[in-house]
Amino acid sequence: MAAAPVWSVDPRTGKQREQVAVEATSQEVDAAVRAAHAARGALADRAVRAAFLRAAADLLDGAAARVVEAADAETALGPGRLTGELARTTGQLRAFADIVDEGSYLDVRIDRADPSLSPPRPELRRYKVPLGVVAVYAASNFPLAFSVPGGDTASALAAGCPVVVKAHPDHPATSELCASLLRRAAVTAGLPADVVAVVHGFDAGLELIRHPLVTAAGFTGSIRGGRALFDAAAARPVPIPFHGELGSLNPVVVTPAAAAERAEEIGTGLAGSVTLGVGQFCVKPGLVLVPEGADGDRLTGALAKALGETGPGVLLDHRMRENFVTGVRERAALPGVTAPVTPGPAGEHTVGAGYLSVPAALLLEGGAHELLTEECFGPVTVVVRYADQEEAGAVLRGLPGNLSATLQLSSAETDGGPGPAAELLAQVTALAGRIVVNGWPTGVAVAPAQHHGGPYPAATSHSTSVGGTAIERWLRPVAYQSVPDPLLPPELREANPLGLPRRVTGG
Repeated sequence: MAAAPVWSVDPRTGKQREQVAVEATSQEVDAAVRAAHAARGALADRAVRAAFLRAAADLLDGAAARVVEAADAETALGPGRLTGELARTTGQLRAFADIVDEGSYLDVRIDRADPSLSPPRPELRRYKVPLGVVAVYAASNFPLAFSVPGGDTASALAAGCPVVVKAHPDHPATSELCASLLRRAAVTAGLPADVVAVVHGFDAGLELIRHPLVTAAGFTGSIRGGRALFDAAAARPVPIPFHGELGSLNPVVVTPAAAAERAEEIGTGLAGSVTLGVGQFCVKPGLVLVPEGADGDRLTGALAKALGETGPGVLLDHRMRENFVTGVRERAALPGVTAPVTPGPAGEHTVGAGYLSVPAALLLEGGAHELLTEECFGPVTVVVRYADQEEAGAVLRGLPGNLSATLQLSSAETDGGPGPAAELLAQVTALAGRIVVNGWPTGVAVAPAQHHGGPYPAATSHSTSVGGTAIERWLRPVAYQSVPDPLLPPELREANPLGLPRRVTGG
């Protein structure tokens, strides 16, 4: 039986552009993983790894026009957005190169022997080593920053782990182009090209997670798809870590004082966040708690105006468009739900933005209305009108885990101290991995203190997929007890020949 072709499709027309590849067979997946496994020793040299990451960034920047053109043709995200995403991607690669050079990610710790303690302490030296081959599952909505050259790949390579990427079917040509640049960068740095490989196809993704030489996986996508892979990773004879980002509602709470102080500003800002990238950001605010009354009405009026002035957009593919249209229709049909600005189809290939509204008391009844607390991918949000903080708190207590939670507070409420604002902050801290005050969650800065994750189903682990500490996902600690210095890894030897940061206990 012939392998299924992999087509690049234009979401603006729904038409096939070109055949990019064929879906990988189980034998081809096996070959890719085995080649990556064989190449892992070449990544041991930190200086070579750092040079590789910088070379990859340089090659991607050098091919920026081709990369952006390919990604726009397959995603309709636009050259402006994609140019920014490419800069984020190459900046991320260089940031991880700096992390590798600096070395503190190895977390070197030395406890010197102390026989006077009770019980006596032996000599202990600990650091972290790479896990091995990492499987990366590319995301649909970020064809660069969360796909072949994205954060999972960059952090795994920085840790010293070869990567096999399961490309997303929405942008196969972009994936192949980026993979070729990364493989060329590897060779430029003196590494085997096979430290990075790409496979295509649904079945290939399953073969990849089950392969005995794959030691960990990173995923960004839907709850359904991520949970299936998560379960497969756990069901292996030797289970492996699965770091999945699965879905998020990203609740927003607008306090009465904030609505009174700047209703129009909040409503307009909310519209911009909901429609950014045609509502296809994983941190899009999908549920917004707005107080009842005149100030809340002013806010929703500004929201309606801004959404009404937003032009139609193209979603990443026609399957997502159909899911969006169906999802909005099902939610709008629930009793008591209104659609002041109706989201949905705006043309054969486009959708319009909008929002739904529901009283908090109705949402708290549960039942069919629980659908409103599930993510709907696309340019729509649910406005929940609440009577008081007790009702708002009850809604928050019923929500699943999230990547982000946002509080819109008044200037008086941000002065600090005990009170309703502090109580809200504590409540949403239990819900999400990133808390935003008087801003919007869309836009995740690549920075050392960033955390992009959260309680399930936002993520399947407590790690982050953005920021410097993302490297920790692909490492494991090893302690050496009473090992003679000449036998220790260079990272742990007494003379510290590599000049690594280290924590030392004892004289």
